[in-house]
Amino acid sequence: MYHETPEMLAPELGSTNSGSVTSIPGVTVGNSNEKLPLIAQRRLFGRLGSWNCCPNLFGGRAGNADPSARTLGTFAGVFSPVALSMFSALLFLRVGFIVGNAGLLVTLLQFLIAYGILLFTVASVCAVSTNGAVEGGGAYFMISRTLGPEFGGSIGTLFFLANIVSSALYITGCAEGLVENFGPSGYLVSAGAVFLPDGRWWRFLYCSSLNAVALAVCLVGASMFARTSVATLALVTICLLSTLLSFLIQKPLQVMIPDANQLIQNATFPAFGNYTGLSGTTLEDNLFPKYGRDYTTDGKQVDFATVFGVLFSGVTGIMAGANMSGDLKDPSRSIPRGTLSAVAFTFVTYAIISLLSAATCQRFLLSNNFAFMTGISMFPPSVAIGLLTATFSASLSNLIGASRVLEALAKDNVFGGALVWVVRGTRRGNPVVAVILSWLFVQLILLIGSLNLIAQINSVLFLLSYLATNLACLGLELASAPNFRPSFKYFSWHTAFIGLVGTLIMMFVINSIYASSSIILCLLLVIVLHLFSPSRAANWGSISQALIFHQVRKYLLMLDSRKDHVKFWRPQMLLMVANPRSCCPLISFVNDLKKGGLYVLGHVLVSPPIAPGEETSSYKIPPLLPPYSPEYPSGDPILREHPHWLALIDHLKVKAFVELTVARSVREGLHHLIRISGLGAMKPNTIVFGFLDDEPPKDFFDRESSYHTDIFNSQEARVLEERSGSWAESERGVRQRFSLRQHPAQEGYNLARTRVVGVEESSLMEEGDRPSEEEFVSMVWDVLWMRKNVCVCRNFHLLDKSAIARSRNVKRIDVWPINFFHPDSVDFDTTSLFMLQLACIINMVPGWKSLRLRVLLCEQSIPHQSSSHQDGDVETNQSLPGSEKQLRKLLQMLRIAADIEMVEEWGVVEALLPRKPENMVGESDWMGWMNEENLSWADEMEKYLGSVNGMLRRASDDTVISFVYLPPPPPPRPLQTYDGGEFLPKSLHARYLSALRIMTEGLPPTVLVHGVSLVTSTTL
Repeated sequence: MYHETPEMLAPELGSTNSGSVTSIPGVTVGNSNEKLPLIAQRRLFGRLGSWNCCPNLFGGRAGNADPSARTLGTFAGVFSPVALSMFSALLFLRVGFIVGNAGLLVTLLQFLIAYGILLFTVASVCAVSTNGAVEGGGAYFMISRTLGPEFGGSIGTLFFLANIVSSALYITGCAEGLVENFGPSGYLVSAGAVFLPDGRWWRFLYCSSLNAVALAVCLVGASMFARTSVATLALVTICLLSTLLSFLIQKPLQVMIPDANQLIQNATFPAFGNYTGLSGTTLEDNLFPKYGRDYTTDGKQVDFATVFGVLFSGVTGIMAGANMSGDLKDPSRSIPRGTLSAVAFTFVTYAIISLLSAATCQRFLLSNNFAFMTGISMFPPSVAIGLLTATFSASLSNLIGASRVLEALAKDNVFGGALVWVVRGTRRGNPVVAVILSWLFVQLILLIGSLNLIAQINSVLFLLSYLATNLACLGLELASAPNFRPSFKYFSWHTAFIGLVGTLIMMFVINSIYASSSIILCLLLVIVLHLFSPSRAANWGSISQALIFHQVRKYLLMLDSRKDHVKFWRPQMLLMVANPRSCCPLISFVNDLKKGGLYVLGHVLVSPPIAPGEETSSYKIPPLLPPYSPEYPSGDPILREHPHWLALIDHLKVKAFVELTVARSVREGLHHLIRISGLGAMKPNTIVFGFLDDEPPKDFFDRESSYHTDIFNSQEARVLEERSGSWAESERGVRQRFSLRQHPAQEGYNLARTRVVGVEESSLMEEGDRPSEEEFVSMVWDVLWMRKNVCVCRNFHLLDKSAIARSRNVKRIDVWPINFFHPDSVDFDTTSLFMLQLACIINMVPGWKSLRLRVLLCEQSIPHQSSSHQDGDVETNQSLPGSEKQLRKLLQMLRIAADIEMVEEWGVVEALLPRKPENMVGESDWMGWMNEENLSWADEMEKYLGSVNGMLRRASDDTVISFVYLPPPPPPRPLQTYDGGEFLPKSLHARYLSALRIMTEGLPPTVLVHGVSLVTSTTL
């Protein structure tokens, strides 16, 4: 039983403010210092951090995780900033431009389109914000924690730029309002007086001054802005009511066209537009579109896209509340309520203002005097006050939002050391450095000058961020993630999909160049962040994993093993690995050999039952029963082993899965892995072993190897049992994961006696847990009995793939399609064809294509004993089906490009093959090896196999890898019996293994192959 009380909730791994959270006893998740970056700095962005070695210059801690810093409610924190941002310059300064060019009907249609997109996006924002804790960064936090670091970081960067452009847009509108009211021909100055000069650089000066004031306000803090935003909203509402009242009670009059309109106005005869009051005729004239020229952009032609770009830029403030999420008391409650109420309030207001403007003002006035509301107001200063306060507060809101997004990017270490100053430059929860950097970017955007040009850029960037928000929610819904349970009830995948399609379409309607550029920039950022960002490995729960799982499950169910066909056969490999430290070349080779098929690394942890009087400490892991031990509070030891194997896969860059099991023997564990590895129709069909011998293991993780790494030589790598022998102290004095076995003393080989042999570099277990010779041979037999192909690999510690392209001496991949234990059968059987298929596959892989495939043909020169006639004569086979001509025809039919080489010395070697005694004719070869009466025959077999080995070595001078026929092994002992029913001696398996050792001694990397399934096809 567990004595600890486990945590009931998962740690906040994706939180920018999370502290130390422990969910597993003894394992700490998170960081006690909540202000540290989530991921350590490294590589490209990490090197930038070395430029900053200064302490926190502002004396404060980074971030605003302190709950006392969350002081804002729904109205002050969400409704007010959203409403002010959506009013901004559009309410008092661009309604005339929209209605005058597009007409009332198209204007209302555009508002419906814009607010439809906003409403569906708000539904997605509300769904995410009510599905978990929302922290600083607003939309960026929600997108990054859903789409992952790469997409989240790129969208967050563009969202930061969108807020920058939006702030510049509103400051430009504020400066335009100042000039319209206090400049030449201003409504609030006397005739002929000029309070504020007009001109491009004068306006830039006014914008810069307003931007400096905004900087000063933002440096004071978001809470002060929130308090002033409530008062600002109240003031704007009063001014709005005054304007609405003026539309209803003002008598008809003429309103002068401003001097800034050089398309109409001139110094000699001032131009005027007519205000008619409520008039059906005026309303009828303004119903339909009539696009003219925009006097603020040097007379450029206006069209539907231009008008919609300006309109949408004025209503992009729905994220203003989400941007303040780090300062809200209850973001999950405040964001939905405040945003939806602000959207409804502003939509009604815009619809009323548009209707009144179309019903009271002639089109000439609307399209040539964007500040016409001041001219018709009963109290002109009210319009000026509303315009200036609405635009300035909106710019403040976006400037603060941009700084919060930049702060979140810095805290997540998305750009590494490049933004380290932002994290350190925080004072009392206010990101001072982020505010200053945002202010600098706004200052650069102000150089564009024209409000309508900035508006199109602003609209496209915001639409892209809305697209990402809808995409994130759509992915969560389609992935059917059980933990996606937003309390906001009005969201579905339909709303997310409609919002996504709508934003994508309107991006290109507004400006296809801006839309394409922003999407390309987003994709480039995704690639750069994927390659170089320190946060790319952050465990935030990417939606891509949920979608991949959903699709993989669906297609695995569609993959029907009953429809398998030999034409589409591919190797599905299960490689049994004991110690990856010493078999890296073999792991890499099998990865090349899989040809896009399944690849599984299998490992068995041996846990024998406790015998009476034995101590549990003598074993590397506790016995299977009882299943839990106080020494292993986590229960299953595989839970601690598995992360190290995943790290191994990442290091070796192989496309493989890992399957670990605990069994009382390696053979039993092999049965587990063969039966349970894979899923559905994706099951291993080929099992790969290393060879059982006493070859000294080589450490491929040391510094002299191309596979060098220190990740398994550090104290951070946790051990299964530190008091057991599974770890060994290395010469450097640090603990080693996957420690090498001790090399046993060299011993001779002999077919006639039993010998204890060690484990080759790719074998199954470490020293002390290695299978015996009998167990190893029985495992090979078990694989064939389970109808799986088997490969036994030897000498792969000699394989250096990088040397293949450099060396001119290695040229070939050899195939020996003959059973040297039974060479009188020369037909190409299933095993021979399987060998050819594997050799052809490896020859198709990049890095191996430069090698030539060679089939070495050993033609029979002595009669074989296939059958006996009644007169005692032995039939001699004169027609050899394995001749060179027939083999060439077979290779042509199989579309395998290979050289055929006749082995001339095979006749001499074959002559050494001992003839079976008469009492063994028809028996299996291994029956003779165990027969104590036939020791001389066994000695002759040893000499024959030695000659075979010499022939193979002489033919392999320029060979990289050889595929050799693996004779069937003797069955396990319970299946072997004498005539009297007694079990056979266990020395038989050692003799079989020793025969393989003699045959392959000193060869280049060799794969002993035995196939049981058809793998080649000559049909289309």
